[in-house]
Amino acid sequence: MNTENLRWTRAPQVYSIQPGRIEITTMPHTDLWQRTYYHFRNDNAPVLQMETEEQYFSFVVKTDFTESHHRFDQCGIVMYLDSENWLKGSVEYENETFQHLGSVVTNHGYSDWATTAIPADVKVMWYRFSRRGDDYCIECSQDGKAFTQMRVCHMWEGHGKIRFGIYACSPEDSSFKAVFTDMKITECVWKAHDGQQPD
Repeated sequence: MNTENLRWTRAPQVYSIQPGRIEITTMPHTDLWQRTYYHFRNDNAPVLQMETEEQYFSFVVKTDFTESHHRFDQCGIVMYLDSENWLKGSVEYENETFQHLGSVVTNHGYSDWATTAIPADVKVMWYRFSRRGDDYCIECSQDGKAFTQMRVCHMWEGHGKIRFGIYACSPEDSSFKAVFTDMKITECVWKAHDGQQPD
């Protein structure tokens, strides 16, 4: 994957882009969230993306968040179309015991959040983001080989040209260095449904 095709939606103050490796140092009080439950909106996380009109593809990236240490520190994959239409997948630090592996889908200004608890000593995660038209799949892997499904969703504004890539943020008073490597774009590995109906 050519990192020269990536463009900042919002650039952090401290970052490094090299062939095959991107580092983002988060700034305090940065986040992506819209309205639901918490009633607040925060739309200032650094987002680095590329554009495509390709309707069927998969994007893979390895994230290293060894330095995350404060509640909600996070980094992962993102498809940020505008402030009210986007999705993300990440691990969010919670405490010394566990973290949240999860995803957020925001359609027309309202975010949801689906999570599962994982041990706090997990410090590396691969993500695979796949597109089939305006439907999307997020998967994760601890070894970059065996991926498991996190989320299948429809994006109401996710047709035609989209932007996708990586992000990192620290919603509270924190900062850490997020490292992204092993980025690649492949043919869509999320195959079409075979039409089988439930029993």
